[in-house]
Amino acid sequence: MTNLVSVITPVHGPGARYLAEAHASLARQEMPPGWDWEWIIQEDGETGDVRPHVPEDTRISFEQGRQGRAAMARTLALARARGDLVKVLDADDMLTPGALRRDIEVLAEQRGVAWTTSRVLDLLPDGSTVGFESDPPPGPISRGAVLERWRTHDYRSQVHPATLCARRDLVIALGGWMALPSSEDTGLLMALNAVSTGWFIEECGLLYRKWPGQSTAQSAHHDDSERRARMKVVEERAEALGKLSTWHF
Repeated sequence: MTNLVSVITPVHGPGARYLAEAHASLARQEMPPGWDWEWIIQEDGETGDVRPHVPEDTRISFEQGRQGRAAMARTLALARARGDLVKVLDADDMLTPGALRRDIEVLAEQRGVAWTTSRVLDLLPDGSTVGFESDPPPGPISRGAVLERWRTHDYRSQVHPATLCARRDLVIALGGWMALPSSEDTGLLMALNAVSTGWFIEECGLLYRKWPGQSTAQSAHHDDSERRARMKVVEERAEALGKLSTWHF
């Protein structure tokens, strides 16, 4: 029997042109013995703009749904996930070689670890890359550590939610991605950290594309009033979860 990691990708029209490169990064993955990936692509909307860019691959599942931004698309995609593990991959990003293998090996071998993140490089329009200097030490991330640093550093996370790989049953239990116009992936990261142990992988696992059409480049993403509301509800949910439960694996 083949074990699956379900790679979840929300997409809308402007980002669909990058799906071929995301697929190529998946196709290059060398999986551990007995493992394979499935790619679940969910369009945020019901247009004709995305389907022509979806690669032909039997491991791909593509569906459309009512427009509700990335949070809703991600959670709808989660309903089709058959794997025990769920991996995040945005339509405009690319996995680095070995990324899935490293995620799987940690979650298979490290007892008590429920999720992983990894180092990220920004991929700039000219093809160059830029890293970060604030990565945590490789290895386990204790409950509450990401949340505490995030709220004491202007709500900027030390680890990147775009690299998350987590156990599907825990993602389901937490309700998937938060119903927010953005920062929904940060909301899931903080919730995971509130109830379970994570793991930071020091090898780069993702090329995070910087381009004018990405959601974090839009002016609304930086509106002070909305940002305060997003951060408040993300923080309060994580704090409440931390008081309620601890997950053991």
